[in-house]
Amino acid sequence: MTSASSTAPAESTASDAAPVAPRTSGRLAPAMRRYLPTVLIFVAVFAAWQLVVSVFGVKEYILPSPAKVWHALTASEIPWGKHMLITTMEIAGGFVLAAVVGVLLGTAIAWSDLVSRALMPFLVFVNTLPKVAIAPLILLWFGYGIGPNMLIGAIIGFFSVVINTAAGLSQIDQDMIDLGRVYGAPKWRVFVKIRIPNAYPYILSALKITATSCVVGAILGEFVASQSGLGYVIITSQSAMNTPVAFAAVALVSVIGLSVFGIVAGLGRLLAPWATESER
Repeated sequence: MTSASSTAPAESTASDAAPVAPRTSGRLAPAMRRYLPTVLIFVAVFAAWQLVVSVFGVKEYILPSPAKVWHALTASEIPWGKHMLITTMEIAGGFVLAAVVGVLLGTAIAWSDLVSRALMPFLVFVNTLPKVAIAPLILLWFGYGIGPNMLIGAIIGFFSVVINTAAGLSQIDQDMIDLGRVYGAPKWRVFVKIRIPNAYPYILSALKITATSCVVGAILGEFVASQSGLGYVIITSQSAMNTPVAFAAVALVSVIGLSVFGIVAGLGRLLAPWATESER
């Protein structure tokens, strides 16, 4: 009896002394496995870029080194914050407009065969128009500023939202539709309870594409006619042969586009986690 009672405290003491693994490490490990390859790719690209410039002595006006681009970002007299804010507003506004209009049109196409037959040829026609050609016309009709550049971004990005929304609302198991009809659900309730949740993965995928397409549209509008924005900085710096500033502006545009894409993906995981799981 004495030996048994004496060993019990020793066992409890050993268990108490055992180190407890921090919970944060369990959460950090999947994130590192997910993002580490991307980080390594970026590091390799920048290292190769710096190596090419240093070894071959490439002129700065042709290909500046990453250090020169960083210097242009930090030491330049250009008001980067102002230009980034304007471009971000144009991209965000174009994205919201493309998302709202695209989802509404895709829903209308899936709701009615008549609407689908009437709208689809026109939407395909609009999407096939060369955006570089119609951008000056849009600026001529609506003037210069943030609004027309938002519109150009929306025109470039909305078509994928329309197509994916209509596909998600239409490509559904017929048994689920029949089940709703058996219970006497009207058409609008079948849409809300069955078709729309089925379309979430399609819509989220389209919104990710649109997030990058609106970047192209906003910069295109600034290329054509603008007095501010990162596209304006790129054009003016190229004309002045200030290539480091042009590269810095391009890098900031990419950061904005990546941020918008990340926000859309994050909201998708938050609002519809089952939809994002089905994409994997």
